[in-house]
Amino acid sequence: MTQLQNSVVLITGAAGGFGQELTRQLLRAGSRLILTDLDVVILQQQLIKIRQETVAGEVLACLVADLSTAAGCDLLYKQVQSLNTPIDVLINNAGIAVFGRMDEVPSEQWERLMQINLLAPMRLSSLFVADMVVRRSGHIVNISSAAGWAATAGLAHYSASKFGLRGFSEGLLDEVKPYNVKVTAVYPFFSRTPILQSKRYGTLAENLEGVPDNLLTDPAAVMRRTIQGIERNQLHIFPDRIAYITHLLKRFTPWLLDWMNSRLKRRINRDTARSHQGSSPTP
Repeated sequence: MTQLQNSVVLITGAAGGFGQELTRQLLRAGSRLILTDLDVVILQQQLIKIRQETVAGEVLACLVADLSTAAGCDLLYKQVQSLNTPIDVLINNAGIAVFGRMDEVPSEQWERLMQINLLAPMRLSSLFVADMVVRRSGHIVNISSAAGWAATAGLAHYSASKFGLRGFSEGLLDEVKPYNVKVTAVYPFFSRTPILQSKRYGTLAENLEGVPDNLLTDPAAVMRRTIQGIERNQLHIFPDRIAYITHLLKRFTPWLLDWMNSRLKRRINRDTARSHQGSSPTP
C-alpha cells in the first residue's frame, strides 16, 4: 500500500481539471503537496478556493513549470531539489490535446503535445526515480487516457502520446520494482475538464459537436478512484466504466469496439445535422 498521509506529492498540471481534483482530494488525505503549472498566478488563485473547502494537508510550494522543453523539466527538478524534501509520489498529470486530421494539424502544435504528454513524464520520471531507487521507496503515477488503448480519427497525435505513456509505464515498473518503487498508469475516458476545449483543425473539425454530454465523466469521481488505485499500488487504473469497457473490448473483441465507434459517429453526425436543421431560418 502507498501511504498518502504525510507523503510529499508532486503534481504537474495542477491548475487543470484533474489537477485541481488531485489537489483537493490529496489535501483531504493529509498529503504534503508541491504544485506546478505554467501559470502560477492561476494556480495560486485556484488553491485559495480549494483551501476554503479543506484545511487538511499542506502545500509546500507552487512552482512555474514549462514542461514543453527538456530545460523546463530540468529546471523543475532543480526547484524541487532546492526544497530539500524528497518526493514520495510524482504525478505526471500535465497534458494537452489537439484535434484534427494528422496532416492538417500544424507540426508545432502536435510536436508540443508530444513534448508535454510523453517526453515530459519520461524526463521527470528519469530525474526523480534515481532518488527513489536510492531510498528504496517511491511511486510514479502517469495520467494516460482511454485514448491510450483505442485511437480514433482526429486524435492520432494525442493517442500516440498516451499509447507511449502506457508502454513507458509498464517498462519502467519492470525496471524499478526490485527497488520497491511503484508505477501506476491511469486511463480516464473524456471528462468534464478544460481539455475538451482544445484546439481543432481542418476537415475533421468541421461541424464537430464533440463527445455527448451523457458520456462525459465527473473529474471528482475519476480522481477519487485514481487515488484509491494509487494507494493499492495498481499498475493499470481504469477509473470509469467507459474506460474499463474500452480496454476490454480493445483486448478481446477489437472488431466490436470499431463497430461501436462507427455507430457513435453516425449518431453524433445525425444529431449534428438535426440541430443545424432546427436552427435554420424559416423561409
